[in-house]
Amino acid sequence: MDKLLDTIAALVSLVSPEKLQAIAIRVRQTDPKNAATALPGVVGTPVASSVVEQLASAWLKTTVSSNELALMLLAASHVYTKAATDQSTELVWTGPTTPFVSARRTEQALLQVITSAKQSLFITSFVAYDVSTIVKALNVVSERGVDILMLLELSQNHGGSITIDAIGKMRTLVPTARLYAWREKSEPFSDGRVHAKVAVADDKICFITSANLTGYAMEKNMEAGVLISGGTIPKMLYEHLNSLVDAKIVTPV
Repeated sequence: MDKLLDTIAALVSLVSPEKLQAIAIRVRQTDPKNAATALPGVVGTPVASSVVEQLASAWLKTTVSSNELALMLLAASHVYTKAATDQSTELVWTGPTTPFVSARRTEQALLQVITSAKQSLFITSFVAYDVSTIVKALNVVSERGVDILMLLELSQNHGGSITIDAIGKMRTLVPTARLYAWREKSEPFSDGRVHAKVAVADDKICFITSANLTGYAMEKNMEAGVLISGGTIPKMLYEHLNSLVDAKIVTPV
């Protein structure tokens, strides 16, 4: 049965829902003994035909009926399509590129998250400076009523680990932002730092990246990340960051 389920999963990722419906119809019209010859002709590519042949072989080793297999195919197709529609994930990359892989740039992804915010925007970074396009976007969404929360590393003068006062600079650049710091650190986090670099708009879209809020990170460094729209990850990240505030693990500056 596991082989049959694995083959169904492989098939729904290869062919369209319409083609899956055609395969399900053909399955209902045949039986396991004839599937190897009756099913491959429904699909048009060699790769898909190979998987359909594997499906026929796996089906023959089970007691699953024609109607049951057809329903399994339709259900798997529905779940796969819904998951793909509900959540999308994009590779984000800054630095040298190649002609073989397409990826969004860091600045583009971050600006998309910022501009998509309707109610709340939470951003974390180790340092923040020299990001005029990001600052401009933050002030634009603030003017339309978006609540901006930012968690940044404290400067050495304020008990943190960086030489510049990123929080002070951001207070000047984005005056409406609510700024937070990680001051009180219980064991085993006593020497910890704010190394997380994330941005989440409402609970709908998030950007998880290696990039700090700096000009070099946006334009020159080799940085990698993922932009996630929909699904459970943005919601979980949104709830986790706000829970850090509610539990006073991070506190206002």
